Amino acid sequence: MAKSRNGMLGVGGQRKKISRKALRGQAGGAAPSSDGAATKKELLRKMRERNATRDSEA
Repeated sequence: MAKSRNGMLGVGGQRKKISRKALRGQAGGAAPSSDGAATKKELLRKMRERNATRDSEA
């Protein structure tokens, strides 16, 4: 009988099947466009505030 080379086969469990939506962070089914738009607006506001303070200091 041949020696088995598959001694570690199956060790560590199986990978969980993950949907495409879950991979993209949409697992809850929430509308990401509104959240993304709000996040972008907040980021732009912070950047503009930083630039305004730099301009006033210089």
